[in-house]
Amino acid sequence: MSKDQIKHLIERHLPEAGLVDTALKGVQLFRVTEAMPCVPAVYEPTVVAILSGTKEAVLDGEHHVYCCDKYMLCPMTLPVEAGTPQATEAAPLLGVVIALEPRTMRELTMEIETAARGNRQPRDGAPLALALASWDTRFTQALLRLLELLDNPVDLEVLESGRMRELCYAVLMGEAGAAAKKAFGVGNEIARTIDYLANHLNEQVTIDDMADHVGMSRAVFHRRFKEATTMSPIQFVKSMRLNNAAMQITKGKTVSEAAWEVGYQSASQFSREFKRIYGQSPRQWRHGQRPSTGVA
Repeated sequence: MSKDQIKHLIERHLPEAGLVDTALKGVQLFRVTEAMPCVPAVYEPTVVAILSGTKEAVLDGEHHVYCCDKYMLCPMTLPVEAGTPQATEAAPLLGVVIALEPRTMRELTMEIETAARGNRQPRDGAPLALALASWDTRFTQALLRLLELLDNPVDLEVLESGRMRELCYAVLMGEAGAAAKKAFGVGNEIARTIDYLANHLNEQVTIDDMADHVGMSRAVFHRRFKEATTMSPIQFVKSMRLNNAAMQITKGKTVSEAAWEVGYQSASQFSREFKRIYGQSPRQWRHGQRPSTGVA
């Protein structure tokens, strides 16, 4: 019943197609009524919950397709391709995106591990990348309680931080909890490296620089990075740069501006690598992309 209530609430607040910010910080609602192929995107740490329709995200060639029986956790910044290949007017994609505040997630992770004490479960070797989790009762109720604040400004003002914390706790205690705890708990060196990279895309950062940043040897860092993201550090940096550039070009930046902003000093190298990844030159991409709803 709670999922139906969430769906009706979203439909009421978003009767037309689009992606809208809400009065809740970091929470967006979306409705997509047109099929959109997977295009380059950069996911920040988020939870995406679908109430109807199907969404797809592709990370390093691996397709993650999910609908209303699973929610998706992205616990760190990742270069992906994302789309809504099955959305139609009659069967729209409807859902919510919740940005995860790293400080809250870190604090909760430490509190959970402290409270567990001797009952702490060993962490498995699952990668940190995109994780799908079932809508358990805790998550469903937490999401409903959070979104219900949109109907009462006074409740929103007073209860927002507590309800968001409740949702984050539900994620950490659910099926995607292991991935979340790895990204936000003690020993989250790879997630910290990715945050560093995301803020220094226009600089020439080497593997040695990244390894030094978290105090690891080059070999150990390379292995742990690939375990976490499925990509090598160099492949990851290149994907982050090209995805960001493709997004900027779609938004109207010139090819030269986009290349410069993500750290390419050679226009010819940028064009070669862009075409190798996307099958089009940057200029062809610029003229071939349709306007997007903003939902990725």
